Amino acid sequence: MTVRQWQPPPVLLAVDLLILTLRVSRLHMLVVERGEQPFQGRMALPGGFLQHADEEIVEAAHRELREETALSAEKVHLEQLGTYGTVGRDPRGRVVSVAHLAIAPELPAPQAGTDARDAAWIAVDDVLSGQLQLAFDHDRIVRDGIERARRRFEHSSLATAFCGDVFTMAELQQVYEAVWGISLDIRNFSRKIKAVSGFLLPAGRRTTAGRPALLYRAGQTKTLSPPFMRPAPNCEAEE
Repeated sequence: MTVRQWQPPPVLLAVDLLILTLRVSRLHMLVVERGEQPFQGRMALPGGFLQHADEEIVEAAHRELREETALSAEKVHLEQLGTYGTVGRDPRGRVVSVAHLAIAPELPAPQAGTDARDAAWIAVDDVLSGQLQLAFDHDRIVRDGIERARRRFEHSSLATAFCGDVFTMAELQQVYEAVWGISLDIRNFSRKIKAVSGFLLPAGRRTTAGRPALLYRAGQTKTLSPPFMRPAPNCEAEE
């Protein structure tokens, strides 16, 4: 009886990036137009294969981030989102993608990479609503990434990653509203945020034509206690 020697199946490893920022007070994500097959001409998340066998996954994510935004990891919040390896997700073969969530304020106009025709910022709502369908399984990655950010806002200081070094309470509120997709009362918002010890630190005032605005910067607290729970739709207005 001949015993067949087991051989590992051929599997390719890639990284994909869900890069988020606020533009005109709306949550936007970076997409690229694919310049080659598969899905040539379709919009997709930026990403690519590992360059070589010795490249670490996090290094590949940082490399793609630099290529797409020209920003270093020190200025961007980057975290691993999940692994996506459903059979058939990529027509080229068995491709497993390690998706990452990247967040930064005021990101510049994008530049298309080597395998993309164009790159652009689009409103996240265009994908969540189904108005725009991305290539591969990137719609699922977007939904998972947005829900991750929404949950993290309740228990961590992740929201400040969308802001600059200093910001007003109103600007921080815009971040919460854009990501949660709801309107918040400024008085309730400010009271709840200030109740979390170490979340924000005073940073002076911003001189404007009207009343000077109080400025804040992110504190050392990363885990919110008490948590800042997401209100149900319409509950904030009723309160």
